[in-house]
Amino acid sequence: MKNHNKLSRRDFIKTVSIIPPSLSIGMIMKQTQNIKEKARIGVVGVGNRGHFLVDLLTQCSDVEVLAIADIKKEHAERTKLLCEQRQKFSPEIYTNGETDFENLVKRDDIDCVLCATSWEWHTPVAISSMKAGKIAALEVPAAITLKECWKLIETSEKQKQPCFMLENVCYFKEPLTILRMIREGCFGEVVHAEGGYQHDCRFLLADEKGQLNWRGKGIIDRIGNTYPTHPIGPISQWLNINRGDRFTSLYSVSTPPFGIHEYFVKKYGPEHELSRMKVKHGDINTTLLQTFLGKTVTLYHDTSLPRPYDSIFRVQGTKGIYFGSLQKIYLEDVSPQKDAWEDFEPYTKKYAHPIWSAYESAGGSTAGHGLGDFITVRELVRAIRTGQTSLPDVYDSATWSAIIELSEQSASAGGKKVDFPDFTNGRWKTNQPIPIIQLPQQWLSSC
Repeated sequence: MKNHNKLSRRDFIKTVSIIPPSLSIGMIMKQTQNIKEKARIGVVGVGNRGHFLVDLLTQCSDVEVLAIADIKKEHAERTKLLCEQRQKFSPEIYTNGETDFENLVKRDDIDCVLCATSWEWHTPVAISSMKAGKIAALEVPAAITLKECWKLIETSEKQKQPCFMLENVCYFKEPLTILRMIREGCFGEVVHAEGGYQHDCRFLLADEKGQLNWRGKGIIDRIGNTYPTHPIGPISQWLNINRGDRFTSLYSVSTPPFGIHEYFVKKYGPEHELSRMKVKHGDINTTLLQTFLGKTVTLYHDTSLPRPYDSIFRVQGTKGIYFGSLQKIYLEDVSPQKDAWEDFEPYTKKYAHPIWSAYESAGGSTAGHGLGDFITVRELVRAIRTGQTSLPDVYDSATWSAIIELSEQSASAGGKKVDFPDFTNGRWKTNQPIPIIQLPQQWLSSC
């Protein structure tokens, strides 16, 4: 890894970024004048995902992972060893039960607490972190109830601490390309988008002995879209949600859970308790959202049937359409054949997003979803060190996560319309859209 060089004030000012509304102007100016040499991080939850994130973080010289918490000591020890190999010092571990993370967040030598636990602990860890004066960074979703969504916002505003959700799909190559194309007017006025978490995840519900794991317990009794942030994150940025427009209503319906039942019968036998269990979670959930400006979004959650992975990602505007399932595009008066698809790949080069190009040129890690995961953690490091980032802020995190309970309310009532809360309290009218980020070359020298 290259040695870290401190960002100059000139380079910092040239960095285009988003300031979370939860940060006051005074805090922004203070952070601008005091760019941190290192991002000092504590990590709560170092199972598969948490360990992977620590792996990415410690590949760069401007990061120090100083503390690790996990209810399984073997997880903490494994990640501790990785940190020792990368950092040449040993992080302290906290493994004394589910709430030992509260001792981690009290440390005065960390700036940010990254949470990669099971879903039900995301909000409690974030709230504890912000109350302790730390930046909160959460794996998805940020919350699983509306009450938790509001609590995150309330705590962030009161404590004047940002809360970021690490939605990596926002940094995948195709969504970033589409964002730039929309900003440059390629699709005209965008009026509709679709996306889905469509991924056969049946094997993640229970272990080989037929015991539901945390993921299985988290969805088996819920009927709506239990994992909406991957598709709705990029779509919200495309449509300027919370930044010129907002969601106003939601409709949701779910199919019966035939696939889940058949899977349990096939894997564990017809007499197993899981095979006889009454399951609420449908095989496929379809959710329709409408915005204040009348635009529409269709979301799909499809994880309980045999299928290849597909996020769909359709965006349609007055000048053309992109359809991610086919990796095709059609732009009126631009595409070579009238009313005929063309390959999207050339557009990923012509309209490559600068942040993707920058990290690709710098040799960023492609271990997770191309460069997507690496860019996500680097945007967290940028937030910690400079106070500037493009990560989803607390209002985005709440908006995208709220779909879980709102879709459940609607689906439980047979698709009844549900009003969508305005988590920004009207600020969506004046908030500026996500810009096309330009990173100074000096920033990339840490990796």
